[in-house]
Amino acid sequence: MHFSNMTENPSSIQSYSLFGESQHLPDVLHCETIAARSVLHDWELAPHRHQRLHQVLLIESGGGVAHLDGEQHPLAPGTLINVPPGHVHAFRFTQHTQGWVATLADELMDEILVRVGDVRRDLARPAVAQASPAIHQAMAQVWAEFSGRAKARALVLRGLSATLLGWVARAIEDHSPDDTAAPEPRLVQRLEALIEAHFLAHWQVADYARALSVSPTHLSRVARATTGVSAQRMIEARLMREARRNLAYTHLGVATIAYTLGYADPAYFSRAFTRDAGLSPRAFRAQVAASAPTPAP
Repeated sequence: MHFSNMTENPSSIQSYSLFGESQHLPDVLHCETIAARSVLHDWELAPHRHQRLHQVLLIESGGGVAHLDGEQHPLAPGTLINVPPGHVHAFRFTQHTQGWVATLADELMDEILVRVGDVRRDLARPAVAQASPAIHQAMAQVWAEFSGRAKARALVLRGLSATLLGWVARAIEDHSPDDTAAPEPRLVQRLEALIEAHFLAHWQVADYARALSVSPTHLSRVARATTGVSAQRMIEARLMREARRNLAYTHLGVATIAYTLGYADPAYFSRAFTRDAGLSPRAFRAQVAASAPTPAP
């Protein structure tokens, strides 16, 4: 099995939003069978990445080959695949492969991964591992709850998502217990806490570095080694996540949201948001409204 375009220029690698479409935040998470999308593409998914989405795949039967950031991994029944945001991945499944794909937006990840130690660091690593019985059970529960419209569905899905991610983090650690830990994860945890406290004040990397008593260069190096992105990107991403939440879950005007987020100029906010999300704040809000699930009767 060969993926001829895995070594193409990075600009040619497709970047997708939620499950291959241009929608954001339509639901707590998305869950679908592996066959649902793969059968449309002759069981092969070309190299692509998701900038703000975390995916967990579980193979129940069948198999194939996965490519994660250029590394090839055989897939067999019981295989778990962890795909963090931003990592290039591709799949070729054997026909009739059965399993699930759970896709979680970074907004949900932020809600779940609070005061959980080094779990975020573990989940930030692309990995292929053996799924435990608990993972099989958790994924099946996610699929059943996602497919229904029962009362408290969103609340149950949030809880099941946290449980699934916890089991995935354990599987990753069990699969590679001798891996060298990312450098100074505690420093990044402190950075994340400071970002949470000061992102509305528009602190820059130098401000965070000063508060942490390290140089900006060192802070960015450790952030990238631990999370896969720079300190500057961590700061920008947190601000944009808050913008998306306000646009999705409030009726505040775009200008009001801009001022609430510390922008002196709403036009500058709109340009920054468009550059990050790929569409304007108003267009983003319209997409969320159009893709919102129908509430249970």
